[in-house]
Amino acid sequence: MALYEKTASELSELLGKKEISAVELAKDVFARTKAVEDKVQGYVTVAEESALAQAEAVDKKRAAGDTLSALAGIPIAIKDNICTKGTLTTCASKMLGNFKPPYNATVMEKLIASDAVITGKANMDEFAMGSSCENSAMHSTHNPHGLDRVPGGSSGGSAAVVAAGEAPLALGSDTGGSIRQPASFCGVVGMKPTYGAVSRYGLIAFASSLDQIGPFGRSIEDAAMLLDAVTGHDPLHDSTSVKTPFEGSLRANLNADVKGLKIGLPKEYFGEGISDAVRKNVMAAAEAYKALGAEVFEISLPLVEYALPIYYILSSAEASSNLARFDGVKYGYRTPNAGDDIIELYTKSRSEGFGAEVQRRIMLGTYVLSSGYYDAYYKKARAAQRKIREEFANAFEKCDVILTPVAPTTAYEIGSKTTNPLEMYAGDICTVSVNIAGLPGLVQPCGFDENHMPVGMQLIGPRFGEQTLLNAGLAFEQASGLKNIIAAL
Repeated sequence: MALYEKTASELSELLGKKEISAVELAKDVFARTKAVEDKVQGYVTVAEESALAQAEAVDKKRAAGDTLSALAGIPIAIKDNICTKGTLTTCASKMLGNFKPPYNATVMEKLIASDAVITGKANMDEFAMGSSCENSAMHSTHNPHGLDRVPGGSSGGSAAVVAAGEAPLALGSDTGGSIRQPASFCGVVGMKPTYGAVSRYGLIAFASSLDQIGPFGRSIEDAAMLLDAVTGHDPLHDSTSVKTPFEGSLRANLNADVKGLKIGLPKEYFGEGISDAVRKNVMAAAEAYKALGAEVFEISLPLVEYALPIYYILSSAEASSNLARFDGVKYGYRTPNAGDDIIELYTKSRSEGFGAEVQRRIMLGTYVLSSGYYDAYYKKARAAQRKIREEFANAFEKCDVILTPVAPTTAYEIGSKTTNPLEMYAGDICTVSVNIAGLPGLVQPCGFDENHMPVGMQLIGPRFGEQTLLNAGLAFEQASGLKNIIAAL
């Protein structure tokens, strides 16, 4: 088995025993990238030279007898909306096409301190707005399990490079399912942590009250390892970050015993629009949990039917505010055709620098925040958000975790939904409620459809219930054998 085919946990053990070197591992991963990247197009920037230098430094530390973290020498891809000092961070947008941040995101500082090896910046939907990775201004990413299919979005590049063997781990960001849906489409593990568990400093904002950075891996243990490294209170840079009860201990406390675990199946997530393949595989996972000794029963979350409009009102409103800074003056793209008119400079710079989907959401957000519509839309959406949070809190008085589908279908063909934005938005129906409520959500493979495209299942937990989710995920992973799924390509 080639090194790129192993999980991050397996590679960490081999590195720790000095059976392989970090340079050897990095070279193997980049050889795989060179072989398949033309097909997958998961990266915006490949950072081979700097990664090999990082790997060489790790080997020197290990040879000197230094105490190293579990991530030392492990290749990790980074979504292109997470700031990396001196390395292009484009948000897959013309607006930031030449932007090299003068600072690192907090998660990057944590990875550097862990001696991780950064392979490059992964492709995404522009400014994280999209569900298919087709909205990138750079190129579309292809699903490694079916090159004519989308990898999901907006963190499609991160999921694709992990599924293709181009990196064993990756970081993404999740605003309404942007880690979980591509994890499902690409057959990998992805986790959206509790809001506040991971610092957002250096994450270029889409919707600040919903965004959260999280891990991709090819096993539950891999996801726990990466999440351990990036969680933590960041009082200096992010006032919304908090100290978590599990800080740095998730991997060490993994336990696959789910006897007596109460798992709720919300009937609203299995209704009209959910494909037979998705329903069949998720329900089979529920039966597997019963066989493992868990208590599985139906629950109801009637308000989640309103989650999609709530999400698009709130996220678009925040996007219109967050993206106002890109005006062609301070930094980013500036039109060469504005003359001396400042209004024309603003208008042309934003019209030329932002893609169609970003412009669409800015316009929607500006509309719902405008005089005469704020009370009718934004204010009501905030009130409804509180009701959904209360509904989940009540549900978790009866159950420990909630099991649902991730998306109504498996990965669809590239180009099949680009002309119908509303149809693409509807694909987020199973994931957005988790962000609205600020809860953690774990996605892992649970089977395949008739075309052998991966099907994922979603486990939702109460606030800071990451350990319970990972333990439940590990139990299913061990029972099903569904882990480390790499596309043959």
